[in-house]
Amino acid sequence: GGAMGNQKYEAFLKVAETGSFKEAARELGYTQAGISYLVNTLEREFGVPLLVREYGGAHPTSDGVAIMEQVQDVCNAERRLEARLAERKHLEGGSVHVATFTSTAIQWLPGIAKRFEDLHPAIKLDLTCIDDQNELEEMMWRGDADCGFAVFPVKRDLHMIPLVRDPLLVAVACDHPLAGEGSFPAEALEAEPYVRLESGVYSEMDELFRRNGVEPHVRFTIASDYAVMSLVSAGLGYSVLPGLILRDAPFPLVSMPPEVPTDREIAVCVRSMETASAATRAFLEVTQEWVEKEYRERG
Repeated sequence: GGAMGNQKYEAFLKVAETGSFKEAARELGYTQAGISYLVNTLEREFGVPLLVREYGGAHPTSDGVAIMEQVQDVCNAERRLEARLAERKHLEGGSVHVATFTSTAIQWLPGIAKRFEDLHPAIKLDLTCIDDQNELEEMMWRGDADCGFAVFPVKRDLHMIPLVRDPLLVAVACDHPLAGEGSFPAEALEAEPYVRLESGVYSEMDELFRRNGVEPHVRFTIASDYAVMSLVSAGLGYSVLPGLILRDAPFPLVSMPPEVPTDREIAVCVRSMETASAATRAFLEVTQEWVEKEYRERG
């Protein structure tokens, strides 16, 4: 943290989040007495009690709850202010907090991060992986993440930079009778048991069934793409997964397009280009170039 105000706010938010002065001290690198001092100072300044201290823990008072979001906003704003000042001093430093989901994290981020590090060694990359897209959008909207990957459509009014159309594919076991076919027929989508990936973005899978005019017969619903692949590989049903996830499947599978092909559009987004830091803009630039090159080479 930078300014004194920032530390008091961070201390309060961290105690509220962890429910413990001890845990907050550990995570922020203070002594417990230091955290207490910061929170007490803030309560004196605000003139209201912010935390109820109980044996072994703490939770926010109603006043504390009421102002928490504003305090978070102030912290985010101060962080942006510090980043902007650093830029004005021509430091090629700063940090970029990127929110991502599993498939982009696994398939793209290693390549993008390496390239980014080569070009901008002084900028620190922070990565968070979240598969619930609503939560991911909220992080970018609030400014908790500087930018991130998302799939169209996006509910929040974020600035979107489209990157790639990623096909949705049907995955089956290698010995499945249709494994050799060019596409998976619509009637099979309806007749056969479906292993559904449950994630914040499964509506994109629903689109495939809509376009093929069928209602799937769900046999299992599970929130891990690896678990889904494992069940499919064992012959317990077919699944629908994005091409990006299936690219280096850790289980033997055959994937093919459905009868009516469907894809999803992946974009990288930022709340606004005007307020984006130079470090964030650098990350967006590297991402676009890397993805373009990657897909050009893959053909």
